Formats: sequence, C-alpha cells, structure tokens
Amino acid sequence: MRKHPTCGVPSRGLASAVGSRLLPVSLAVSLLGLAISACAAKQYTYNYAKEPDPRSREFVVGAADLLRVNVWGQQELSVDIAVRPDGKITLPLVGDVVAAGRTPSEIRDEVQSRLTAYVKSESAKVTVGVIEIRSYRFTVSGNVEKPGQYTAPSYLTVIEALSMAGGPNRFAQSEEVVILRDYGTKKYRKIPINYETLRLGTTPDMNIVIMPNDNIVVP
Repeated sequence: MRKHPTCGVPSRGLASAVGSRLLPVSLAVSLLGLAISACAAKQYTYNYAKEPDPRSREFVVGAADLLRVNVWGQQELSVDIAVRPDGKITLPLVGDVVAAGRTPSEIRDEVQSRLTAYVKSESAKVTVGVIEIRSYRFTVSGNVEKPGQYTAPSYLTVIEALSMAGGPNRFAQSEEVVILRDYGTKKYRKIPINYETLRLGTTPDMNIVIMPNDNIVVP
C-alpha cells in the first residue's frame, strides 16, 4: 500500500475537537479518514463526456448477432438468422444483405425495398429485431479476480464490466486502471480510470459505457 500526504488536512483541529469532547472519537476518526482519502485520490483531467454512449441510440448490429426477420403474412420468407463473419445475412428471395454496422431499421428498409420486386408491396411489410446480442465483447485483463473476454446482452458501464470480472484483486493498483479503446485506426486510445473514486461515487463521469472490443487493464 502506498502512503499519501494528508494535503493539509486539519488533523490537529480534529484531534483538538476530540480532546475537548466536541466530537465523538469515532466520528472524528471517520472524518479524518475521509479527508485524507479525498486529498490522496489520484486525479485525472480526461474529458470523459466525449466518449460515446450508444444506449441512447438504436443498436448497431455486429457479426454473430442473432436477428429475426419477419415478413408480414409470408412465413416462408420469415427467418431467424445469425450475422456471418463477413457481416452479411442471406434471406429468401432477397439474397445477401449487409447487416453488420447497420441498425435493425436500416436492414429492414433495404429488405423491404428489395422484396417489392418479388411480392406485392402491401405484403412486403418487414420487421427486423435482435434476438440475441453476441457481437458485444470486451476484455478485462490484469489484476482482477477473473480476467478474460466477456460478452453481454446489453451495453455495460465500467463498474458493471469490472463486476463481471470479480473486481480488482488485492494486488491491484485500482487507482490506475486503463481502458484501451480502438476507434478503427488500430491506434489505441488510453482512457484512465480511478476505480477507487468511481466505486465511492465521487467521480461518476468515469463510469463510461464499455464499447465493443475495449480492453480494461487493471495493473
């Protein structure tokens, strides 16, 4: 455990208050501990607000996701189908449709448009839904109880993702967690996270949404 200076915490004043019975001993000790923890916490100036929060937008389909394509009144054209590694699905009459990187609404619009060449327009009412999310994968590595790659049926925050991995272990430097994020350029951005202040609720802005292929590193 590393020791931190008290950053000017008025410990003498607290001690004096205890001596003069102005504060119960247990309360004074608690206040002193909180003050020391607050000033000793590792501070970061990263702008967490710029990171995306896809929970407010329609889900973007990825490879391996399981979709349900339903054509109204046309059972033989309705299928449950997984997105292939090449990002496509193959549908009756329509053929190959690019699904990865698109929302269910965008997939629906293309399928419906292409179906009109084969069936009456009033019979080509299409719905596309996600039955199971399989493309949302992230890695938790380093000093956690259960390091490894994880999947989830919906987007998770930092706290939720680390909880899946059992949280930092007793060897972890939990004030120096880093998220390695690839924006498609193969150059990873490092996002610093102080797990201790996040866990205590003093830095809620750090509790960003984990994106697909993120690597959470706990040193």
